Amino acid sequence: MSKTLLLEIGTEEIPAYAMPGIISQLKENAEKTFTDLRLTYDNVKTMGTPRRLALIVEGLAENQEDLSKENRGPAVNIAFDADGNPTKAAQGFARGQGIDAKDLVTKDGYVYAMVHEVGGKTVDLLSDTLKGLVDGLNFPNNMHWADLDYKFIRPLRWLVGLYGEDVIDFETANVKSGRISRGHRFLSDGDFEIKCACSYEKACEEQFVIVDHNRRREMIRQQIVELAESKGGKAQIEEGLLEEVLYLVEYPTALCGTIDDKYLKLPAEAVITPMRDHQRYFPVLKDGKLMPLFITIRNGGSEHLEVVQHGNERVLRARLEDAQFFFDEDRKKSLEEHCDKLKTVVFQEGLGSIYDKAGRLEKLAAYIADQLKVSDQEKKDAVRAAKLCKADLVTGMVTEFTELQGIMGREYALLDGENEAVAQAIDEHYMPRSASDGQPASVAGRIVSLADKIDNLVATFSRGLIPTGSQDPFALRRQALGMVNMLVEAKYHISLSGLVAKAMELLDITDAKAQAKMQDDVADFMKLRLKNVLSDAEIRYDVVDAVFVDVDDIYSVTLRAQAVNEAVKKEGMEETIQSFNRAGNISRKDEKVAPGCDASLFVEAAEGVLNDEFKVASAKVEGLLRNQDYAGAISELTKLAAPIDGFFDAVMVMDKDEKIKNNRLGLLKAVDQLICKVADFSKIVLG
Repeated sequence: MSKTLLLEIGTEEIPAYAMPGIISQLKENAEKTFTDLRLTYDNVKTMGTPRRLALIVEGLAENQEDLSKENRGPAVNIAFDADGNPTKAAQGFARGQGIDAKDLVTKDGYVYAMVHEVGGKTVDLLSDTLKGLVDGLNFPNNMHWADLDYKFIRPLRWLVGLYGEDVIDFETANVKSGRISRGHRFLSDGDFEIKCACSYEKACEEQFVIVDHNRRREMIRQQIVELAESKGGKAQIEEGLLEEVLYLVEYPTALCGTIDDKYLKLPAEAVITPMRDHQRYFPVLKDGKLMPLFITIRNGGSEHLEVVQHGNERVLRARLEDAQFFFDEDRKKSLEEHCDKLKTVVFQEGLGSIYDKAGRLEKLAAYIADQLKVSDQEKKDAVRAAKLCKADLVTGMVTEFTELQGIMGREYALLDGENEAVAQAIDEHYMPRSASDGQPASVAGRIVSLADKIDNLVATFSRGLIPTGSQDPFALRRQALGMVNMLVEAKYHISLSGLVAKAMELLDITDAKAQAKMQDDVADFMKLRLKNVLSDAEIRYDVVDAVFVDVDDIYSVTLRAQAVNEAVKKEGMEETIQSFNRAGNISRKDEKVAPGCDASLFVEAAEGVLNDEFKVASAKVEGLLRNQDYAGAISELTKLAAPIDGFFDAVMVMDKDEKIKNNRLGLLKAVDQLICKVADFSKIVLG
């Protein structure tokens, strides 16, 4: 037999950002707890609203499963004396297992206690279990209240514990469990009784609480979509905003408000940002253009919606009036005229102002454009965008609505008559702004973005502020990952060490030791980001290690990784790699010997064969590498496997004659270095 278990944790309103993690954590903890207790169940479901967390365990068995196990004790020669009588060691072990020593079983040279534990009643375990589930939750931050030595994300107000129709009694933070829950703050009658765990969701809904967050999410989405369509538009539903609104309401009702047409003359983002990020409203579009409408979600029913609508319109109007004011003030100057004020904004301690940084970005953009061999117009656009890309930081609009940095720069640039490519690059250079954001789409945008990110990395590293652990106040990991993804997606070949060197030059880092350390630090930092990208692309970990011999050209590393990853899957490649490794293992031991050989010192024919094959392969491989044809290069390298094996079969490398020995090592070292231009195959795990 089985019953449904309910645990409801009633609280003050929990911050929306924390709810998804708490709901997930409660489910994981419950599943582990019941499994550890040997309590079978059909399904575990967790739900939540701003004021409650709920756990429902369907089909929870009324008894624990019985447990039969073998517990190993001391060795037989210790457990029994010469006459076969149990020793004190055996008697003590048996006593600890709750059995008689004569019932011990011998097996594999040890004594075992065969223990059978009868499962207890579920109801006898639930008080401690439910209390443990409540107390065991962890939060991003905690509160204390009253004079209690107890921490929770928000003060506890009520607890419900039911197993079927029976109340499970427990207490925590001076709150006792029962069957009384609380309905919607304004729509319900207040407290209400839950008669049975299986009727929980229905009982909540009767008190205007949609407790299942998944159902509530779809209700909100459907209401927004239908309301927008009824107005002839389409709602812009950002999933992050939907998730936030989801945990702000218990009984959602969508309503539509209007925006004064005069505000639509502002750039669309200047209207959408205060609407979405500050007021949590959903904009409505038609043919891609903003309509004078917004949709918001009320925590309540449909009564007196016009009053709520007017209130929301009044609040938004004040926000948009601010935006209009700042926009008008900003437009009294051109974007370029705002640049001079950047001199008053500190970039980082000891690294000058944002104005200084913008000057470095111009030079970095020109350098990167030259390295990528873009057109003269694309270079000109990138340099111009670099000059202007930070100017909007000192505008009133961005000062008030920081989310608009880059976006307002783009809009002001267009209003000033800058060309489309420059304006787009100003916006794109911040990309990706978040984990879900895309990469710059334009050439100028990519160039300025690369310049900005490498300057940020080198400048911050020069202060000794390399991210450690979870601390990354300057978001350098995200920027480095953005660089990696950008170079890969755009298929750009550019030297990382060259970028770092140019950035150091512009930051006046001239000490040789500091320069060398910076190169190592940035390369190591980028390697970790690149390793994550390759792992996400399902590249084998050992392949990643093999191609990390040289990561100066990040895009080339990804191409080599893909080629090697495919090559190691092919039949016969394991034997080929073993041949490669024979050449590398012996030649790398002697660092004094230079790669190369003198054919006049060859003694065995196999030496000449390997040397001839190496010369042919070297010429072909070098050409293929210049064209980034790594699959072709690997194919040519595999032709060296047979002559390498033939060489080792016929030749004793460590000859007594020093010249012959070093000549043979030099030949093998040249072969190994050619192979390593693709990958260090000694890193590949065989078998």
